[in-house]
Amino acid sequence: MSQIQGPAIFLAQFMGGEAPFNSLKTMAKWAADLGYKGVQVPTNDPAFFDLEQAANSQAYCDAMKAACAEHGIAITELSTHLQGQLVAVHPAYNELFDNFAPEALRGKPAERTEWAIQQLKYAAKASQRLGLKAHATFSGALLWHLVYPWPQRPAGLVEQGFAELAKRWLPILDAFDEAGVDVCYEIHPGEDLHDGASFEQFLAAVNNHPRANILFDPSHFVLQQLDYLDFIDRYHSRIKMFHVKDAEFRPNGRSGVYGGYQDWVNRPGRFRSLGDGQVDFASIFSKLTQYGFDGWAVLEWECCLKDSAQGAAEGAPFIAGHLIDRAKKAFDDFAGAATDAKRNRRILGLDD
Repeated sequence: MSQIQGPAIFLAQFMGGEAPFNSLKTMAKWAADLGYKGVQVPTNDPAFFDLEQAANSQAYCDAMKAACAEHGIAITELSTHLQGQLVAVHPAYNELFDNFAPEALRGKPAERTEWAIQQLKYAAKASQRLGLKAHATFSGALLWHLVYPWPQRPAGLVEQGFAELAKRWLPILDAFDEAGVDVCYEIHPGEDLHDGASFEQFLAAVNNHPRANILFDPSHFVLQQLDYLDFIDRYHSRIKMFHVKDAEFRPNGRSGVYGGYQDWVNRPGRFRSLGDGQVDFASIFSKLTQYGFDGWAVLEWECCLKDSAQGAAEGAPFIAGHLIDRAKKAFDDFAGAATDAKRNRRILGLDD
């Protein structure tokens, strides 16, 4: 059996107002019918999953788990991507990100931040009640508008930005530590944690907090032209979650990494359904297996060409086909021979 669990699917891109996409229970059956064994649950819609109630009621959490288990589905993790984004928002983005908050908080950035922080604390307790070990979120961003170093950044500006980000996140990380759950930041453009270097800066600012970890999604590295295999080698001890998402990058003389303000279909870098992009998933699953990753392989479907129904249907067998049953013995054991210290000395030419 593979040490990596799966296949699972992130429900955010499939939720909707019509059955079966309007409740967790019916989506669990939908996912099971497609061959998935787990679902990653967004928490931005209380009608779908009530995060505050989950934080305060073991009975509610037990009922949600049972509704999924009825169809052979596990809840793999909860997600607060949208709430995490609101922990830190530069004023330039207030209008755009207000849609992530309840209507009563729109136009009130300070109150919105406090609400977001409380949402994350609820997520820590809810995850604990559900018996989960990891949680998916975004870091938010105070510095993203400064990602390109023009105009020249004043000395100390980046450090001050990460210090403020850490100040907001440390109480949340402590709440997750108390709950025994890892916070997994999706390394993602638009967030202050968007590559390895920025994750390291954040990690230093939060004093290497043990709960500050990584949601690994290679698609975002393709679009940044970042080596996602080397990333695993460098940060595997902090990788606690895995989004299986494909992407491609085909630059030309007209546009490249920044995309020229074009829509997704026309950008050189774009997300694709599994198997349609350039991500080397065989190598990724091999490296994660090598380093002992035992979390879930979760499909996140985002594609500008293929319909979501087709992407979801193709995702489960794609992930299942990449799971690796870790070898229980060395392939050359058949040629082995019993030995002892004296024999080893003779082989080394050290026999007296």
